[in-house]
Amino acid sequence: MTDIAIVAFATFFATIGPVDVAAIFAALTTHATLKRKRIMALRGTLIAGAILILFALAGEWLLATLGISLAALRTAGGILLLLIGIDMVFARDSGGTTTTSEETQEATLKKDISVFPIATPLIAGPGAMGAAILLMADAEGNISQQIAVIAALLLVLLLTLVSLLLASRIHKLLGVTGMHVISRVMGILLAALAVQFIFDGIRKSGLL
Repeated sequence: MTDIAIVAFATFFATIGPVDVAAIFAALTTHATLKRKRIMALRGTLIAGAILILFALAGEWLLATLGISLAALRTAGGILLLLIGIDMVFARDSGGTTTTSEETQEATLKKDISVFPIATPLIAGPGAMGAAILLMADAEGNISQQIAVIAALLLVLLLTLVSLLLASRIHKLLGVTGMHVISRVMGILLAALAVQFIFDGIRKSGLL
């Protein structure tokens, strides 16, 4: 159970990226009051948490309904996470873990950014949603492992909330270079996990 918890924590931390989310949050809330920032941070994290937990719990049912095998999900999810990991290593913005330039421009016009873009796609983005389904499906039939996955998700969400509340301080402390270093390290780990998911999916598909 410890192994799955560590893998889940690393995967969620990389796909959600609390530090990256905090940096974008700080940039988009420069003119907001401290009280308003706290409300948006809490609301955004709660909404994102509800979305991700829903995907985690309903993922197995969704796969069965669509006729998707676990092997196919492992392979497809691994490819998606690998692409996100590569973008993180090269410090490139993508729609997997960050907002696109068009989405960022739209967000600057909003007074309340808790739902968009904070809750989704920054926290509950395609990468995090796919990881939630993939990790829960991988722990199918083992309640303790599934609990470990949910616990890891909640822990990363808590770290994300703390990062949002301390966004301005984190941004000043780490700077752009510091945040890119963290992103690159997590990107390497995520890429390695993604390749393992792909290998597992191909092995269990029966193609080889």
